[in-house]
Amino acid sequence: MWKRYANYEGGIADPLIVSWPRGIAATGTRRQYTHAVDIVPTLYDCLGVQLPDMVRGYPQKPLEGDSFRYSFEDAAAPTQKETQFYSMLGTRGIWHKGWKAATAVPAAPDSWGDFHLQQWELFDTEADPSECHDLAKEHPDKLQQLVALWWAQAGQHQALPLESRGAVEILTTERPQLSKPRTRYVYYPGGAEIPESVAPNIRNRPYTIAAELEIETPEAGGVILSQGSGFGGHALYLKEGKLRYVYNWVGELVQVIESDETVPTGHVVLSASFDREGDSMPVQGTLSLYVRDRKVGEGKIRTQPGKFGLGGGGLVVGRSGAEPVIGDYPGDRPWAFVGGTIKRVVIDVSGEAFEDLAMEARAAFARQ
Repeated sequence: MWKRYANYEGGIADPLIVSWPRGIAATGTRRQYTHAVDIVPTLYDCLGVQLPDMVRGYPQKPLEGDSFRYSFEDAAAPTQKETQFYSMLGTRGIWHKGWKAATAVPAAPDSWGDFHLQQWELFDTEADPSECHDLAKEHPDKLQQLVALWWAQAGQHQALPLESRGAVEILTTERPQLSKPRTRYVYYPGGAEIPESVAPNIRNRPYTIAAELEIETPEAGGVILSQGSGFGGHALYLKEGKLRYVYNWVGELVQVIESDETVPTGHVVLSASFDREGDSMPVQGTLSLYVRDRKVGEGKIRTQPGKFGLGGGGLVVGRSGAEPVIGDYPGDRPWAFVGGTIKRVVIDVSGEAFEDLAMEARAAFARQ
């Protein structure tokens, strides 16, 4: 299993390496049960930091997790942690004093709901760390004890209500944003990668990407804008003199639209504009390419209803992320744009026409 499943160790068990020469005298392997939430309490313990109960008059929530510093001093020390709660996408699990209870359901939307009817399994993780032997029938009282403890922990850790929506509803529901909603975003080259959580939301809607550049040589090429990865993403780039836009649909369908003429040297605005067609899901439509105010290519594409970030890779300008959206970028990693200067990239999600962006870029250039 994998990390999407909260119920089995195969999805959530990973090695952790801790290095602290001044604080760990006895090196070697530790087998005590720990969790990612225990790392911060351990760091505070090592630093002697006491968290305040109040900050500026506001009571603070208790820090989750337990310090595992005790294991630094004694590799054979019994596990001091008592309970670990798990919940993710309809899957549930709880570890308590060596015993593990887990729901025997897949992490799939059609398996969510009817939680009171779902079967639970029971494992003795001390004797059976690989969780091969379900002991639910042999120890029904122990299982019910852990199931009741899970519900208590769910309330304590704000895990209720449980997720019971379908995949499409989850992927298409807007989440709260820290910043005010906007329809236009401006980015410049040389910046850090922008996480998808704060990048423009182009899902299920018309959008336009317009890049203002100064092309210095006919051999100019490289990535203008990239977001996502080979597991899903999109990118605007220049290769062999042609403008290209790629939309990688969840790593299964790589859709490339290429201009039918070369990009001229000098000041240009290169754009990709997507128009949604119909109400299908996944959303489909026409992607058009422009050089200045002239359409130079178009094609049909299918877009993702969910985030590209499922496979990693934020938004970057002037280069690719660590994992390329497509494998045919010119040059070498990170496939930076060369042979010209990217002045800025504008992403518009208001559905406005391309000409507005082109006019804005020309006006900005005229002022300079």
